[in-house]
Amino acid sequence: MAFIKVTPSPLRTLVVLALIWSHARADPDPLQDYCIADMRNQSPYSVNGAPCINPNLASISHFTTSALSRRGNTKANQFGFNVTLTKTANLPGLNTMGLTMARIDMAGNGLVPPHSHPRASEVTICLEGVIGVGFVDTSYRLFTQILRPGESFVFPKGLIHYLYNYDLKNPALAISGLSSQNPGAQIASVAAFMSKPWIPDEVLGKAFQITGQDIAKIRKNLGG
Repeated sequence: MAFIKVTPSPLRTLVVLALIWSHARADPDPLQDYCIADMRNQSPYSVNGAPCINPNLASISHFTTSALSRRGNTKANQFGFNVTLTKTANLPGLNTMGLTMARIDMAGNGLVPPHSHPRASEVTICLEGVIGVGFVDTSYRLFTQILRPGESFVFPKGLIHYLYNYDLKNPALAISGLSSQNPGAQIASVAAFMSKPWIPDEVLGKAFQITGQDIAKIRKNLGG
């Protein structure tokens, strides 16, 4: 059987790249102007977003929220931070739009510990205080910056990143936009040491080059 060598044309290559890019976005595009989340009639099945109400019932209240106007409780965890999200429960018109806003409050010396968003990129703007930010790429390079009010920083999708309030006494505030309705969040230390069930000590010990006593201490410090 003879084989014919096919050389891809530039146009065909561009078409393939366009198809790959169209499927690489975090959330699919909506097929209507909007889909107001119907929070009273949730489907028992998992879908991308919530079911829609009748569009004729849409009102201005579905497209506005004051959820990000209130300062969050930074004493709720040992790291000294709080994240308040816009979501379909407080902003039903957000449903299927492929984005989320987040208010990030940090106490003095507060930290949003190294974490990742598996389904979203993130742009953060500092509104109050002095905030240290950074992310680590897949070559293990650290990109870091000090943000002052009005300055912004972007965290690429899926990469480990952090925010830290350099002021030891005064709080800091940032607002972030994320490129998914459900970006997800995974704190690295909590995922490694506080999973349910726990990752075996032998695995953690070898991965982090620590002892069983070290593992027990870390879990205790994290609330385990």
